[in-house]
Amino acid sequence: MTTRRDLVLYELYVRAFRDANGDGHGDLRGVIEKLDHVASLGVDILWLLPISPSPLRDDGYDVADFRAVHPDYGNLDDLQALLDAAHARGLKVITDLVLNHTSDDHPWFQASRRREDGKDDWYVWTDDPTRYAGTRIIFTDSETSNWTFDPVRGQYYWHRFFGHQPDLNYDHPDVRAEMLDTVRYWLELGVDGFRLDAIPYLFEREGTNSENLPETHAFLKEVRAAIDRIAPDAFVLGEVNQWPVDTLPYFGDGHDEMGYLFHFPVMPRLYRALAEGHAESIRWILERTPAPPEGGRWVVFLRNHDELTLEMVTEEERALMYAAYAPERRMRLNVGIRRRLAPLLGFDRRKLEVMHGLLMTLPGTPILYYGDEIGMGDDVTLPDRHGVRTPMAWTDAPGVGFTDHPAPYQPPVADGPGGYPSANVAAQERDPNSLLHWVRRLVTTRRTLPALAPGGRFAVLDAGDPRVLAVHHVGEGAHVVAVHNLADARASVRLRAPIEGPWRCVWSDEATRHDGALDRGSLTLDLPPYGYAWWTTG
Repeated sequence: MTTRRDLVLYELYVRAFRDANGDGHGDLRGVIEKLDHVASLGVDILWLLPISPSPLRDDGYDVADFRAVHPDYGNLDDLQALLDAAHARGLKVITDLVLNHTSDDHPWFQASRRREDGKDDWYVWTDDPTRYAGTRIIFTDSETSNWTFDPVRGQYYWHRFFGHQPDLNYDHPDVRAEMLDTVRYWLELGVDGFRLDAIPYLFEREGTNSENLPETHAFLKEVRAAIDRIAPDAFVLGEVNQWPVDTLPYFGDGHDEMGYLFHFPVMPRLYRALAEGHAESIRWILERTPAPPEGGRWVVFLRNHDELTLEMVTEEERALMYAAYAPERRMRLNVGIRRRLAPLLGFDRRKLEVMHGLLMTLPGTPILYYGDEIGMGDDVTLPDRHGVRTPMAWTDAPGVGFTDHPAPYQPPVADGPGGYPSANVAAQERDPNSLLHWVRRLVTTRRTLPALAPGGRFAVLDAGDPRVLAVHHVGEGAHVVAVHNLADARASVRLRAPIEGPWRCVWSDEATRHDGALDRGSLTLDLPPYGYAWWTTG
């Protein structure tokens, strides 16, 4: 039997990673220069945020051309060079594909607003902005309606996100055909898959909330079939920001839509648990997470390029989270928090370790966000989400090893514990006890545990102390038990071994005593504040 193992993703913003040509903007050649760093983390897949031409009013999600590379990042030859270099290191590369909308600068929209080139109905137009009244507004901070009036056409156009991002009309067969051709185009170039953006919103229907419609699932099955014909091993990750039970159908019937889906509601509950020093909120959401179908996999993360969404928490929980993690109004965005991981956790190494440990032992495929491996800070003085998309700090020199240009696209984070004088790759490479080396060891340890492979079983155990989360994974003939203390206080764990041993401890913090083996009967363990330990039979 071949032993499977789970994957780990690394997400990066090309503009922020490394500037190879000295113009102040990160580019694809710069990513190539730093691929050894990515590979050294032990990750399997490199996820590139949007790289297509765009006016960058929404960091590239406002696409102006689906079949090219933004000139600041390079060209298609540079992308091919990146794919070749990544593949030579055993890394796959996926890109964001924005199915839902375009920029209003896109030639399709310009033609549609002028009723030219047969594109009159490639977008959703109306004279009546009360249509689809049951559809929620997503960006409540900036939008008051899902309709915007276009003076050129003299009608309103539909958008689920920003007003400068008109939604494509998927009821039009030419739109569906064009987007399927776009999928084929990138796969034939050698891209290893996609993160499909905002997929629940492709169609609109009166009398509904215009989400999760049957028509949407039907088209996503077409997308998946097109992918499978060209690259059946492609990595297909869908963004569905909903409850697990509502997200589950996007795996499809027998795995014919998404292979991987984000598990959004678990993320805020990790932070709530840490703020309360109590594991119940994590247990609560995990008990309400259905197992994906065979071949499917949840995807989990601590932070990414978006705000830490608080849509799926109660008003009371949201108030607690704002007080704990975003006490200043400028730290908030939409219904969420626009901060990086290390600042959220007060740059507390113990909290960073226990949260990463939780991430790596949740039931799902984990994602690391660029810069979090060195505890990089953020800049809340910058607008929108720009504060979590600042230049990667490679050194403490001028330009932080990101660029030689005197005025980069955005200033690197300079102040505080997450500023580049201390939080940079070069300094942490020299320190064997740095967060960077710790993250590498963590990912390496995870890779050795077949029980964490897709298709296994998962359960939350009774730890005997409400401050501790204890989980049990079974897969590939092996078991893993992991315990994490969410409190800033010592905790006593009493566990009954799921099976007879022998068990061995493969990962723990330095202060946790684990002299006894997790064997037949029960184990008593004394965990320090934010302490953790993992055992395996494999």
